[in-house]
Parts: sequence; C-alpha cells; structure tokens
Amino acid sequence: MKQVIGIDLGGTAIKLGRFLADGTCQKSITIPTPQPSVPEAVIEAIARAVNQLNADKECVALGIGTPGPTDAEGRIAKILVNFTGWRDIPLAELLEAKTGLPTIVANDANCAGLGEAWLGAGRKFHHFILLTLGTGVGGAIIIDQKLFTGHYGAAGELGFVTLNSDGPPCNSGNQGSLEQYVSATAIRRRTGKEPSELGKLARSGDEKALKFWQEYGKDLGVGLASLIYVLTPQAIAIGGGVSASAEFFFPATLAEIERRVLKSSRIDLQLLKAELGNQAGMVGAAKLALQMLQKN
Repeated sequence: MKQVIGIDLGGTAIKLGRFLADGTCQKSITIPTPQPSVPEAVIEAIARAVNQLNADKECVALGIGTPGPTDAEGRIAKILVNFTGWRDIPLAELLEAKTGLPTIVANDANCAGLGEAWLGAGRKFHHFILLTLGTGVGGAIIIDQKLFTGHYGAAGELGFVTLNSDGPPCNSGNQGSLEQYVSATAIRRRTGKEPSELGKLARSGDEKALKFWQEYGKDLGVGLASLIYVLTPQAIAIGGGVSASAEFFFPATLAEIERRVLKSSRIDLQLLKAELGNQAGMVGAAKLALQMLQKN
C-alpha cells in the first residue's frame, strides 16, 4: 500500500510520520532541530531521519511544513522564521537528492489546516478556515477541500488582517493586526500573564481573568467577521496553545460574529476547536505529499 512521510519542521524539534493513504500513521519519530539551525545541518538531520523511517523503501513521497513562506510550486523555503541563514533555499530539490523521494514544501500553518481538513475538525466541511493562536497567529484557508495559497503561494496570512488601524506595530509591516490582539505574545503584553495561567484563573472563577477572556473573545470575533464576509466558510477551527481556554472566549467570539455578520454570510457557521494538536502539521504535510502523487 502507498505510503508517504509527513514532516513538521519546528525551531526546537522536527516531527516525522509515516502515513498510509487513508491517514493511518504507521510510525512517527521526533528529533531535535540542529543548533545553530543552518540549512546544511537541518537538511542533513531531516534526510537521516527520513532514511531511518523509510528503511524498507516503501514510502513514495515526502511533504514538509516549514515556519515561513514558500513558493507557489512548493519547492523553495523563502524564509524560515527563527532559523539561521534560511533565504530562498531549494529545500525540495535538496531533500530529493538526499532521500530519493519526490518532495513538496508548504508553510506549516497551511499544513496544519490541511491536516485538520483531512482528519480533524474540518473533515466534514468543504469550506473551512483554521486559525492557530500561538506565539503568532497562523492561518489556513480550505476551499472545496483544497488548500488555497493564492497566486504566489503566500495567501492565508489570516493573522495579519487589520483589526485597529492605529494599533501596535506588527512584524508584517501592518499596524494593529489581529495577531497583535489575540496571539500568546499579545496576551502577555496586555496582561503580564501566560495564557495558560489566565486559563487556570478563569477555571477557578477569577473575575479579572473571566473578563479578560470575554474581551479577548470579542477581539477575535471582530477579526473573524472580516474573514467570514470574504470567505463564508462552513466552519472555523481554532488551534494553537491559546485554544486550551476556548470555553472562556468562544461565547464572546460567537456573539461578536452574530452582531457584525449578516445572517446570509454565516448560515450554519460552526466555531470549533482544532482536534489534531501538535500533530496537525505532520498530518497535513503527508496529505500534501499524497496530493502531489495524484497530480503527477
């Protein structure tokens, strides 16, 4: 049976999984990301792990999610956030040379979205958005069960939509982007506390924490309203570390969406928690590899 390898390349760890075409994970391994994280060392470490995972030569393709933008063809890692010396690296070509496996590269948030659409919270929907609320805010757009990446491969940067034109500056060059209000970094800046700490306080009935999550939910709802008007998804899944406190902010988020979005643009819209956790990127990378095989 056809098998592929999905890889999630992170700043501290690299997760690799071997998958059947139905999404069953046969085996997975995690290795530390080499430090300093220069291209040669990282690519060598990935190739060694792939060859270990594929010792029986049963795998026929490789997908890899990277923390940064890629080209539209899925060949080049343009920039890797928090890595050393990564700019316009032909990652697919270099891995193909070392592993002998056809390879496709995508942004890690896009991989997470594809993973959730395949085996997670989005599996029942044709049109679906994933937002990952972590250090930053990542996003992925699924249209007709396919990942939408736009003309140059850079679409889906949902965290960079504008929430407040005079708000805090964003690394994207924007000001007051959604990321500046709902990322874990923004929560620390706004409260001086970790999101997990605010979640614990809310669970214990702390009024300040509960009030914070209400305000947070409202901000998220404002940002999602713009996305809903443009994309009219059937469902929005929220992942990333901050989603652990979803029970405290989802009601305010939904209320804000209902207040701001015409009913015709949100018929039967569902707001869900992502289901695959930190496996989503690896799963989505495997799905990319399977889709690449279908095209060729």
